[in-house]
Amino acid sequence: MRFTFDQSPSPVTIRVTHAGRQALLDDVAAHLAAGRGFALATINLDHLVKLQRDPGFRQAYAAQDMVVADGNPIVWLSKLAGKPVALLPGSDLVLPLCQLAAQAGLPVSMLGATAPALAEAADRLSASIPGFRTGLLIAPPMGFDPEGPLARDALSQLAALGPGLCLIALGAPKQERFAALGRQLAPQCGFASVGAGVEFISGDQKRAPLWVRRIAMEWAWRALSAPRRLVPRYAACFAILPGQIVSALRQRGG
Repeated sequence: MRFTFDQSPSPVTIRVTHAGRQALLDDVAAHLAAGRGFALATINLDHLVKLQRDPGFRQAYAAQDMVVADGNPIVWLSKLAGKPVALLPGSDLVLPLCQLAAQAGLPVSMLGATAPALAEAADRLSASIPGFRTGLLIAPPMGFDPEGPLARDALSQLAALGPGLCLIALGAPKQERFAALGRQLAPQCGFASVGAGVEFISGDQKRAPLWVRRIAMEWAWRALSAPRRLVPRYAACFAILPGQIVSALRQRGG
């Protein structure tokens, strides 16, 4: 499954690199075991809206080593394209990624959210995952520039820590931009953009109940929880669906 954006001077194509959970986790495990860095992004409709509008975001996404489907619309589009992929939300990947880091004997750092949320998430992960090691816990200030001096200082600390995993909880596009810079400045670190996944672990945010997720209505549950912020976002997502459906159908057999 691929998404092509023609607005930049030259077209940028973003591909879903891993169709299933096991293939992704096997790849991550191999990188962690070898002390090789990577950047993992989880693409959804909101990202597609931002990718259409933001050349810097497109550049950051193109620098990601691994891209998986975060959101049922991406899964449905992949089926229309004849290239089906599994649903792999960033929030669902936090625990298995941390388990892989623990098995490799590597620390897990976290950047984003608040200091109390990071500390609570680290405590809960440590209690539930044998061998879990807490790395750096960095809660950036409001207005954090993911490519600015504070970001570069954080990446310098991560580089000094050596091989490991860093969960980025900044939201798009900041987390993907930070990960892209991290691939340059902390090449031994694996970066995973997980959005609210850290705060779901800490309990600072409440995720939709499992039954809501199973009927593919998590977006509606979230919209009702924060309508002023999320209803306009989801409206923009629905607006691009017809064009994405046409694009998916053109990929069939290609």
